[in-house]
Amino acid sequence: MTNSWKNTKHNLHTIIFEADTPKGKLFDVSLILLIILSVFAVMLNSVKPINLKYGDILYIAEWVFTIIFTVEYILRLISVGKPMKYATSFFGIIDLIAFLPTYLSTFIPGSEMFLVVRVLRVLRIFRVLKILPYITESQMLRKALAASRRKIFVFLFAVLLIVILMGSLMYVIEGEANGFTSIPRSIYWSIVTLTTVGYGDISPQTPLGQILASIIMIFGYGLIAVPTGIVSVEIAKVNVGTFNTQACPQCSAEGHDSNADFCKFCGADLHNT
Repeated sequence: MTNSWKNTKHNLHTIIFEADTPKGKLFDVSLILLIILSVFAVMLNSVKPINLKYGDILYIAEWVFTIIFTVEYILRLISVGKPMKYATSFFGIIDLIAFLPTYLSTFIPGSEMFLVVRVLRVLRIFRVLKILPYITESQMLRKALAASRRKIFVFLFAVLLIVILMGSLMYVIEGEANGFTSIPRSIYWSIVTLTTVGYGDISPQTPLGQILASIIMIFGYGLIAVPTGIVSVEIAKVNVGTFNTQACPQCSAEGHDSNADFCKFCGADLHNT
């Protein structure tokens, strides 16, 4: 690799992935504005009166946005040392989905509506504004959720058993005459009632059924606090350091410790340009 190409690649990476320089910040702010405009255009295109009047303009605008995002995606692949690492990362997949549906729409009508996923790219604003407390807190929440996943799974499995039992019992008590035409439909009612949503499309008519419904409703209020308590305990245990917004020049990963010399995801030297 020649020094000229290496410098070009480094400059590209600094502008595209870093938010610490004026050019990098300008690039990301411009990108976010384009994303918001493109999502807005997709939403407007779904409104029939607007589509009939301005459909051609919105169609052209969509292709302009698509070409810009395609070029940006290619430049991102070029500017990192390990393109596949970036391509298979969260933002890499989102960046691909940001323009792929437009090309697919030429073969599969209607697939362009999936372009609204572009709004997920606005998550980059956390890096642009360099809100380090949010980065730190997100790392803390991620670790807490990972630590509590087994407890939450057991909790959800217990809830599943409860709604099946309650739904089956309600089916026996109320029967088809009162709208509980099957056990799956009764389980649906049980889920709606337990979560305190209460659509009201079916409801118990007998005194015994109403008593059971009342028990499920009260139980539902207490149920909300359980996963919150599980995660809260894990958050109290988590200890995270401070993080910076530096992106790895090889895999584009972020969230490194402020004093890190190597990427914790691919092991690349963070200071090697």
